[in-house]
Amino acid sequence: MNSRTIPPVDLPAAEVDPHLIQRVLASQGTAAPASSDAAGQRSVRCGQPQRTRQLLGIGISAVGSSLPEQVITNADLHREYGMDPDWIEQRTGIRERRRVAPGESTADLALRAAENAIGRAGVSVSDIDLIVVGTFTPDHRAVASACLVQAGLGSRAPAFDVQAACSGFMYALATAGQFVATGNAQQALVIGADIVSSCCDPADRQTAPLFGDGAGAVLLQRGEPQQGLVGYQLGADGSLAHTLYCPAGGSRIPPTPEAIAEGKHHLQMDGRRVYKWAVQTIVDSVRQVVEESDVSLQDIDLFVLHQANIRIIDHAVRELGIDPDRVMNNVDRVGNTSAASIPLVLAEADAAGRIHRGDLVLMCGFGAGLTWGTGLFRW
Repeated sequence: MNSRTIPPVDLPAAEVDPHLIQRVLASQGTAAPASSDAAGQRSVRCGQPQRTRQLLGIGISAVGSSLPEQVITNADLHREYGMDPDWIEQRTGIRERRRVAPGESTADLALRAAENAIGRAGVSVSDIDLIVVGTFTPDHRAVASACLVQAGLGSRAPAFDVQAACSGFMYALATAGQFVATGNAQQALVIGADIVSSCCDPADRQTAPLFGDGAGAVLLQRGEPQQGLVGYQLGADGSLAHTLYCPAGGSRIPPTPEAIAEGKHHLQMDGRRVYKWAVQTIVDSVRQVVEESDVSLQDIDLFVLHQANIRIIDHAVRELGIDPDRVMNNVDRVGNTSAASIPLVLAEADAAGRIHRGDLVLMCGFGAGLTWGTGLFRW
């Protein structure tokens, strides 16, 4: 058998052969899912190849959250790094974000969110028989943060992480939902948690103002036949991995002193390309899921979109013709918390009495990978 390696992704976009993916897929007998625009670059759409599926018979019994105590305002960033507070708010909608204290980890935040959800549900830790954590900032490379949450809870449940960056919660929800729907788990903890400050250069004006730290959790259990994911879609386009990633820290580029000195362990982003991709992905994916679920946008009670940037959210909302009153945001107060983003908004919505049994809640996550996950959940 011939050995093959995946080409490195740390190449400038201009150096990527736009026909490379088509040739690779053709050699495997697979059609390429994306088209090309007038400039010859890949036009990223979730498009026809994506499949919308259904996962019913599951329900969310409780939502929990955890945010660090330290608040970092735009004024703080101006004082420490000379960043323009007004520019940050105008371009992102973010006024402040949370930062963990020294020594505080992803598992610490995830554990607090899990305890919060368990307490609200009124169940025992011994009832939990699955723990899935969506995160791209685990405590350790060789230990899933879910296992540390398990130990902190005093649980004996199987536990593992799912890595899909800002789509991590949606991937974890769909994964855990399979266990619950088939009866292989009765009470599953699904957690989205990230400490993005651990991989951002604090002086980087493009990334540092965007991100905050946090965790959110839901308790998933068997529900009525009509409850659960009326329709959902998971997608990925790894050919664009280089537009949002940390080059060093894995097996491709180990975290050597040289790599760290060059800042390759920090998050790097092609902001313009990611922005354009994110808006189109939200619009395409939401439309597909809604249409294939045989409902209309007007039937949906609450929209919870990944809190990446208020301009991305507002653009997608206008494009879809959604009533802004049915969209809930907290990006102004917590920033982009990656996998924690959607469950943190769910926790706020639940506490505010904006989610009721039988409501249709549309959730959409998108981020590094590039990945996305959209789900229409009947509460």
